[in-house]
Formats: sequence, structure tokens, C-alpha cells
Amino acid sequence: MKITIEGASPEFERKLLDLLAEHRRELTVAVDTEWNADRAARYLRTLPSSARSFLEEVVKGKGYADAAALRDLFGSLRGPTIALSRAIPRGVKAGWWPEGIAAPVQAVYDPANPSWQRAIGYSMDKAVLSVFIDALWDVFGNGPGDPRAHMDPEQLAEVMIREDAEALRREEEREARPGHPPAIRWADTDDVPSALDILDGEDQ
Repeated sequence: MKITIEGASPEFERKLLDLLAEHRRELTVAVDTEWNADRAARYLRTLPSSARSFLEEVVKGKGYADAAALRDLFGSLRGPTIALSRAIPRGVKAGWWPEGIAAPVQAVYDPANPSWQRAIGYSMDKAVLSVFIDALWDVFGNGPGDPRAHMDPEQLAEVMIREDAEALRREEEREARPGHPPAIRWADTDDVPSALDILDGEDQ
């Protein structure tokens, strides 16, 4: 028997995992350890600002940020990286995601110098990157790329209406300036802009 449960509360998920643990010898259990929109949003909300900014730099770099550049921005990376790491077990304890989920940001070490354990960069898997790009827009209203790509149809329609109204307002202000020529208008039967709008006041 295979059962798929979606939309469960953290409390329900915790109780279900406890129940499965009791019967683990009888069952084959596959736990979803992938990042999704809800988990990413919860993760971001738990982070202090420095750790969230650190993660955003990795996202802005399309899944990679050079450690030297990050040190220029943050100084010591110990604080942000510890906060990123500690958020994982805290979320497991709260029931926000299962044990075994991978940290979204991973340290990258120099393969040519394995004994030197100082990170040369920080990376994010492509699938995880896509989830966190959406989460940054959804939770904080900012992120890389075009925000319209992260809007539902109603939100997009509202934005377009506001932009059209703003464009009309700017055009009306422009035409109201002293000495500014009026915008070219079209008569109902014209195939070209009305000549009067172009030649008004000129000798013909």
C-alpha cells in the first residue's frame, strides 16, 4: 500500500513520523527530504538578517558565491554559516521538515587541497535554488529576476493596471508643462497622426 499525504500540519506530520517510527520494522518508509515552498519560507523566516543576506548572495550568484567575496561583505563568515546550519535541526525539532533534509547552502572546498578546510565558496543545488528564489519573493517581496514571474494572474493584472495609470499620470504632467508640445493624437478616420497636432501654429 502506498499513501501520499499533502498539506498536513507540522503537528500532524510529527505524530505521523512518530507512528511510522514505531512500526519501522513492518514498513518501508520513504520520507520526502526535498525543499518545497513552505519549507523554504519557514527556513527564511527563522534566519537572522545576516544569515538571510548570506543566503541571498548565493541565490543572486545563481547558486554559487565566492567565499572571498562573501568575506568582503560580511567579514567573518562564522556567524551566518552557523545560523544557517542550526536552522536545520531546529526545523526538524519543530516538525517543519524531516530529519535528513540537506542544508540548502553547502560549503565548497578546494579539491586540489583537501587538507585545507577553509571554504572557497558556497553553493546551492539548482532545484533548491529555484525553490528559494520563489520563497524570497513570496516572503520578503524581493529576489533576483523579474518579480512578475512570481505573481499569480490576479497580482499581475493589478500591477499592470497600476503601471498603466502611472504612465497616464506622467503623460498628463508632461503635457501640462508650459511650452511643451501636446502629444500626437489620432483622429477617428486618420491613418497617420493628425496634421494639426504637428503643424499647429506653423506657416503652411
